[in-house]
Amino acid sequence: MGDKGGQQSIRVEFVGDEHQPVVIVEDFAAHPEQLIAEAETLNFEVMGEYYPGVRARVPQTYLDALAPLVARVLREFFGHRGPLDSRALYSLVTTPSGQLTLPQRIPHVDGLQEGSFAILHYLSRGDYGGTAFYRHRSTGFETIDAARHPRYMDTLYADFAAHGEPTSGYIQGDTEIFEQIARYDAVFNRALIYRSSLLHCGEVPNGAGFPADVHCGRLTIASFLTAR
Repeated sequence: MGDKGGQQSIRVEFVGDEHQPVVIVEDFAAHPEQLIAEAETLNFEVMGEYYPGVRARVPQTYLDALAPLVARVLREFFGHRGPLDSRALYSLVTTPSGQLTLPQRIPHVDGLQEGSFAILHYLSRGDYGGTAFYRHRSTGFETIDAARHPRYMDTLYADFAAHGEPTSGYIQGDTEIFEQIARYDAVFNRALIYRSSLLHCGEVPNGAGFPADVHCGRLTIASFLTAR
């Protein structure tokens, strides 16, 4: 399933004290250039308040083509079997570091529900940074599920009261509130697959310009999978 001239490889790393699996797939999609060309035809817009840029829906054919590979990864590395609801979004970072809201300046999770997974597929060749995973120092949490969420939020606001809110800019490495436990470069046509509850954030360079252009901007596809 690798791109022409490439060779797909799959490896897993277990990150942090909770030893959560992060699966790294090289040459994830068969024709990544076609995905970029398709993105060029779409209307990107702001979706929600958390992503620092604009997004567009990816046709279901993208997920359908990758379904056998994804099912294998989820079975072998996460022990998951069964049907999933899924959606995928082209995502293009466009927000300057000085204009980020508080939620955009700290690590986040993609979902609290058990049996939820995320796939981050890099489609940029520019040097726009990768993705990092974090531990919340006060609680020691590296994953946030529904049971942990109330305590996490209460403690996080206490952290802001004690240390102040994080300064403007994309998070880079360790802070007083969060410790980085792993990071991965944004290699073209690489995908990361991980549980949606894992704390993470884009490691986006501060001070960089982010062109709203699918050919030279920080383009990814973010997919969200939830057990039925």
